[in-house]
Amino acid sequence: MFFFPLFDNNPTGRRPFVSWAILALCILGFFWQLSLTGTAANYSLYQFGFVPALVLSDASLPADMVLVPAWMTIFTSMFLHGGWMHIGGNMLYLWIFGDNVEDAMGSLKFILFYALCGVAAAFSQGLIAPESTIPMIGASGGIAGILGAYIMLHPKASVRTLMVIFVFFRFINLPAWLVLGVWIAGQFVAVPQALSGNEGGVAYMAHIGGFLAGMALIPFFKHRDIALFDRDLPPQKWSGEPISFATIKSEAKLRYRRDPLGSRILNPASSVPKKSGSVPSFKRRSDKKSPWG
Repeated sequence: MFFFPLFDNNPTGRRPFVSWAILALCILGFFWQLSLTGTAANYSLYQFGFVPALVLSDASLPADMVLVPAWMTIFTSMFLHGGWMHIGGNMLYLWIFGDNVEDAMGSLKFILFYALCGVAAAFSQGLIAPESTIPMIGASGGIAGILGAYIMLHPKASVRTLMVIFVFFRFINLPAWLVLGVWIAGQFVAVPQALSGNEGGVAYMAHIGGFLAGMALIPFFKHRDIALFDRDLPPQKWSGEPISFATIKSEAKLRYRRDPLGSRILNPASSVPKKSGSVPSFKRRSDKKSPWG
């Protein structure tokens, strides 16, 4: 069984300019990567990706390859991605949940929050194998932090979800705590298998580290008047009944119209959600022609 979030029904009081800026920078970074070929593409991963051995041990790149200090790659790596599915999943999840988290703390604090979650994600992965020379790239660590904050802030929020069971699928309405809970549970389940190999793949520990950092930081970053766990909202019932594609289509038009403030609220009688997303996939890439080889 697979859950694919589409959009939520959780209006905000401001435009998420920082979330949009992060999204735009990631897209620009990805198209810059696509413009590179051969050795340049390979070297860019070591120059701007987070390589644990460069930050956590005494390894170093050849002097003529160094473009930024090793510690800075923790941040530059957050704007690179390993493929269309990688960036697509990350950006859709940022689009779904980023605006509400940014709204809960303000734009300036959101920048610091996102950076700290990215740092926590990088070290969560890097400390497992500090001698690793495999570059880690992707915005998934910071975005996982956003997911952790969101589940602390709005666990009752309605999320329109595509549920896939083998070749069968249906659209249903689920609470955010279930959608995000299933996602983070999947990261924990995948850790043993990931640790058994020594090659690049999905950095599950980065997801977990970022998610837990977001949960831990949100009480200190949110505005004082915002309650955790949607405590100011009444309990909601979730029927799980199928939703027609026509309904999803009409709701998506309203959701993606991105009207400001209260005009983004959909018909509460239908318990509608609003945005669109996919599981983030913080990947690590390796190449046989490494600078150390």
